[in-house]
Amino acid sequence: MTNFNDTVDPVDAIDSVAAAPIYLDYAATTPVDPRVVQNMLECLSMDGVFGNPASQHVFGLKAKEKIEESRKHIADLIHTVPRNIVFTSGATEANNLAIKGTAKFYQSRGKHIVTCKTEHKAILDVCRQLEKEGFLVTYLDPEANGLLDINKLESVLRPDTLLVSIMQVNNETGVKQNIEAMGALTRKRGIFFHVDAAQSLGKIPIDVQQLPVDLMSFSAHKIYGPKGIGALYVGDRPRVRLSAEMQGGEQERNMRAGTLATHQIVGFGQACRIAGENLTSERDQMKVYRDRFWAGIQDLPGVRLNSDLDICVSNILNVRFSTNILSGLGGILQRLAVSNGAACNTLTIEPSHVLRAMGLSPEQADYSIRFSFGRFTTTKEITSAIDIVRKMVLQEK
Repeated sequence: MTNFNDTVDPVDAIDSVAAAPIYLDYAATTPVDPRVVQNMLECLSMDGVFGNPASQHVFGLKAKEKIEESRKHIADLIHTVPRNIVFTSGATEANNLAIKGTAKFYQSRGKHIVTCKTEHKAILDVCRQLEKEGFLVTYLDPEANGLLDINKLESVLRPDTLLVSIMQVNNETGVKQNIEAMGALTRKRGIFFHVDAAQSLGKIPIDVQQLPVDLMSFSAHKIYGPKGIGALYVGDRPRVRLSAEMQGGEQERNMRAGTLATHQIVGFGQACRIAGENLTSERDQMKVYRDRFWAGIQDLPGVRLNSDLDICVSNILNVRFSTNILSGLGGILQRLAVSNGAACNTLTIEPSHVLRAMGLSPEQADYSIRFSFGRFTTTKEITSAIDIVRKMVLQEK
């Protein structure tokens, strides 16, 4: 696909709604890396590894071998053993399995769960469902910068607290929580600790041998793998047992029934392998793009950051404008692929629950935009995006 930055002046492009937009929504999803695609294609057709990995003949055994190789790639990225990786259809299912599975298996210990108001809907909606089933949930308020105060967390823990679920990197703001301190606190209290790591896998180092985390959820399509596949890390020191949410087979150590999708798992594994090899260099490059983009727009009237750069990952920038430049035919979405919240919430008319929990007004949340950068972002695109945003804002004034 031709990048319009190679053929069209970016300032002129702002006046053409037909021009191909620049993709700056990598936090919503990433394109599949061509190297990943090639490995996936080898698992689809008759001349490839297409067998059912549960079958005992040579076709099935080859598929199983591919799956276990991929499981090791994922395990290596977070420094664990392959048997602690349970495949799911994505981070949403992994979150469901982690929270519901723990709550139901260990409910005799207690029915109190703690989470934060800035969590993804895949956490909040699960907690609300468990409330309907008799569990008690505490939803903590973050600080104005999006961080969760460890003292607040400690103050709400009770003898019957069973589980704490806090995401490592917020999908809208990029804020990194102090998972180490939270895990140390829950481990000392004998409370299970779950972490949604969909936005941190492959972006920042994760070592579950050092992190006191019991459960951790991942998604392939956030790290240049395919949609429809994810995984749950299930710790074994201490061992965590889960009630299965899906029945119908003995796959994945009886935690998740269903025929394993070899091509998707292979794609996930290759994406993790590539991410591990390039984690430091890509993180540094994202910081260059983020800082250059912010430097190019920070002097615009009414423009503010919604959190502090030093507590955020380098690939996400959440910016508040004084007017709504997302809406209307002439809105910025005609030129830049960006968002003002989680992709799963785009059909709702409610302002971002994350920004509202951080103290922003509905209007301020509506006027905020998440810019996220990725492996295939170019310097030309950053330059063009700066020009587009500047012209949009100055036209609005």
